Amino acid sequence: MINQTSKSLPSYPGVSVVLPILNEERHLRTAIESILSQEYPGEYEVILALGPSADKTNEIAQQLSAADPRVILVSNPTGRTANGLNLAIAASHHSIICRIDGHAEIAKDYVKRAVELLAQTGAVNVGGIMAAIGKTRFEKAVATAMRSPLGVGSASFHVGGSAGPAETVYLGTFQKSALQSVGGYDERFTRAQDWELNFRLRAAGGVIWFDPSLLVQYRPRPNFPTLARQYFEYGRWRRAVSRNHKGSINLRYLAPPTALVAMVLALIFAVFLSPYFLIVPSGYVAALIVGSLVIGKQWSERIMLPMVLATMHLSWGWGFLTSPKDLLPVAE
Repeated sequence: MINQTSKSLPSYPGVSVVLPILNEERHLRTAIESILSQEYPGEYEVILALGPSADKTNEIAQQLSAADPRVILVSNPTGRTANGLNLAIAASHHSIICRIDGHAEIAKDYVKRAVELLAQTGAVNVGGIMAAIGKTRFEKAVATAMRSPLGVGSASFHVGGSAGPAETVYLGTFQKSALQSVGGYDERFTRAQDWELNFRLRAAGGVIWFDPSLLVQYRPRPNFPTLARQYFEYGRWRRAVSRNHKGSINLRYLAPPTALVAMVLALIFAVFLSPYFLIVPSGYVAALIVGSLVIGKQWSERIMLPMVLATMHLSWGWGFLTSPKDLLPVAE
């Protein structure tokens, strides 16, 4: 366990903050302002990989770049996250890569703390908590679900925990040399590219380090359709990772598809065999209601949370179960 008191380094290396950007008109300016206001003793640059946005994102990016020479723009014609990250990394000038998203906000000492942790731990990637924070009533309910084991399982980057080695972390600050040694992000992955990259870094002998002091504010999806689509894609691509990397699956990832299959079978058996099988879906609904009463911070959340949780669980499970084998070729 490392000392959680920050140490001052003799000299702070340059940092390249990289962001894949697509349709971030609502949040981009705030995200970049939080990066440009970092209290970091060394040099740093901010590289935006701009996809073909359908809103005013690229116009805002041009304004930000014109106002501050530290903001560098590169084109990402595909708009895909992994492609954009690789393009931004290729354009970077420094030895440390800090990945941030266009709808995220970081504290003023985030980059400094991350660089110090890299030095203290010898890790190839350090990261912390995906601190979901909503503004609307729906977003607040989703944020509560995302920060609870009832919603996302026990992953430390969602629910917190002690500092130490981890399977993966949210976003991450990397040793650039380690990223390059494993070939960067796998551009075949539309989702789960972070988990997949961290798997390869660990397989190459690197340490992924989680520290709860590294908080990144994240804005949840704004409505049920976008939330369902997000978690469907998570499940779909997490199955692709498990096909591509044998031994990378665990019980936490199997829980949503197992629950979905159990409930569907129970409903079928209830119709054709016995109504007693309704105990299974009824028990699930009851667990969601009781859990929502416990984790909800106010009654508006407690009322909405059962539907939010069910959307997250069942969408993830359905995505996992229906993930096509040709979604991603199996690695030779």
